[in-house]
Amino acid sequence: MRERRLIIAIDGPSGAGKGTVARTIAERLGYRHVDTGAMYRAVAWLAGVVGLDLQDADAVAGLASTAALDVNGSILINGHDVTQAIRTPEIDRSAAIVARHSKVRAVLVQRQRAYGEAGGIVMEGRDIGSVVFPQADVKVYLDATPEERARRRAHDTSRPATPQDNTAVVAQELAARDSSDRTRPVSPLTRTDDAVYIDTTGLAIDDVVASVLTVIQTKL
Repeated sequence: MRERRLIIAIDGPSGAGKGTVARTIAERLGYRHVDTGAMYRAVAWLAGVVGLDLQDADAVAGLASTAALDVNGSILINGHDVTQAIRTPEIDRSAAIVARHSKVRAVLVQRQRAYGEAGGIVMEGRDIGSVVFPQADVKVYLDATPEERARRRAHDTSRPATPQDNTAVVAQELAARDSSDRTRPVSPLTRTDDAVYIDTTGLAIDDVVASVLTVIQTKL
């Protein structure tokens, strides 16, 4: 019998380890990995390039609906490889604005559901288990202390280094993003009752991956 291909939702705040864990799980299972946060970042980047007002929900949603997005490994939007360009503090702030627009979220959630409807996907974000795939086979919520998340983000080699990259400054930026994510009126960051909670503070990535794989094995 062919093994069932699951929909795996991994949620949590910035710096909790979602990206590394989700990518590793996808590689181990031979699944597709989708970073939904990168989709909002890419739209925010493109809106800035073409000069849109990020507060104009209709304009940004229109841009999102027509943009050619490819988030399979490298992040491409309208042919531009923005994998590195979207990992800056400026885009962090811009993406937080874009992500609060319900019309933008409606456009991108539709795309995310299309990516995962056949299963065989590990999707990470902040509303995957609550909104995008409430029926996901596996739901995991990763978290860590604010201090740990700030330390990780400040030392994240995938992000271009800036003179402001110190733990105290990053902690302030993360606190602002957490507040925006948790208080937005549409699809706020939340832990669903059926999600497995894992506090990654002080844990090696391999240990977190092992814990998530144990949860997944019960569904296969």
